[in-house]
Amino acid sequence: MPQIPEKVHELTVGQLADRSGVAVSALHFYESKGLIASRRTSGNQRRYHRDTLRRVAFIRASQRVGIPLSTIREALDSLPEERTPNREDWARLSEGWRSELDKRIKQLGRLRDHLTDCIGCGCLSLDTCVLSNPDDVFGERHSGSRLLVDRKPRGA
Repeated sequence: MPQIPEKVHELTVGQLADRSGVAVSALHFYESKGLIASRRTSGNQRRYHRDTLRRVAFIRASQRVGIPLSTIREALDSLPEERTPNREDWARLSEGWRSELDKRIKQLGRLRDHLTDCIGCGCLSLDTCVLSNPDDVFGERHSGSRLLVDRKPRGA
């Protein structure tokens, strides 16, 4: 991988993709979601500040531990002057995410432990299904396939 000279302060989208290991399409997606920013040259080409490499690394590390992009954006928006996250920022933000991750880990462990129960269910018994209806949360309202009828259609 070619090194970018220190005096170069801006990267093309291809250079950013090569250095970060992230596909160009993903970088465009991140930009469309407000996670990274570029400026346009007179020829309408994107140019990214070198700090964007660290920002992309922050996004990827956050995604790897299961943080949704909307939460990552909120975290980045909370930084002063849209600066690149540093070690202290990561420590503070990751501490805030820890409880949510603990909940997800617990839920995934439970799903894993009950996955073999699913084969006998056939999802026709939603009142007792540990995957579709954990702890019988719908049991107070209805049971069985009537739960599906009560759901709003998509787009409604």
